Amino acid sequence: MWISVASGKGGTGKTTVAVSLALSNKNTIYVDADVEEPNGFLFIKPVIKEEFSYTELIPLIHEDKCTFCGKCADACVYKAIAILKPVKKAIFFPELCHSCGLCSFVCPVENAIEEVPKEKGRIRKGEKNGQLFIEGILNVGEASGTPLIRGMKKYIPHDRDAIIDSSPGTSCPVVESVGDTDFVLLITEPTPFGLNDLKLAVEMVKEMKLPFGILVNKHEEGNSLIKDYAREEKITILGEIPFSREIAEAYSKGIPVVDVLPDGEKFFVNIMEKIRKGVNTSG
Repeated sequence: MWISVASGKGGTGKTTVAVSLALSNKNTIYVDADVEEPNGFLFIKPVIKEEFSYTELIPLIHEDKCTFCGKCADACVYKAIAILKPVKKAIFFPELCHSCGLCSFVCPVENAIEEVPKEKGRIRKGEKNGQLFIEGILNVGEASGTPLIRGMKKYIPHDRDAIIDSSPGTSCPVVESVGDTDFVLLITEPTPFGLNDLKLAVEMVKEMKLPFGILVNKHEEGNSLIKDYAREEKITILGEIPFSREIAEAYSKGIPVVDVLPDGEKFFVNIMEKIRKGVNTSG
């Protein structure tokens, strides 16, 4: 079972929850898909055993062979290629390319477009006390982490449960992270900003038709903001982590909430059990 942990905005405690969920449930794999700013390793502190670059193919247009017919540019829905027919010039925008290969497929001239590898980032694999660890690190200057996240998923073994720590927000990298997972755990905090971004995240997972539930971080007694919303939308709240100075201080030292919360391991095992039972909170 693949469980993705997501949040509508940063700073909600998504990573410490994802790490704690993985550490509390044995034989799980922690996957840090927040490739622009991975920091799960600060909490797990794994021994890195393997690191390699991840590449995808992009087109290299040989202008000495190109007839500048424009079929490649017409086929590219991402507008990654422009053909300037009057001056016989081909322009490629790598930041827009999705490595689909359609341009070379439709090109009528043999070898006019060559597909060449381009590094998107690095993937690191490690382990600590039997806990497998995978993270992606996006190269500086890359426009999107989506290809790297898609590549990382190929290295997740299917014989164990995986906890995928996504990047915050509702953009393409998040959609790629939560896509194909069996359950999405949405982390939020009981503030107006938290609620606003939670609503965006809920819309996203509903559109993707994924089962999901909410975990409230920094919960304060008497604050019913998230509870009221969840009740109206018929969404299950799987757990609440109290607002605590001790937890915040531990986080700043790289200590996950499972090691600070009273009965922390039991709390996160219980969250996993609820997910296993197939809690469908999409209403």
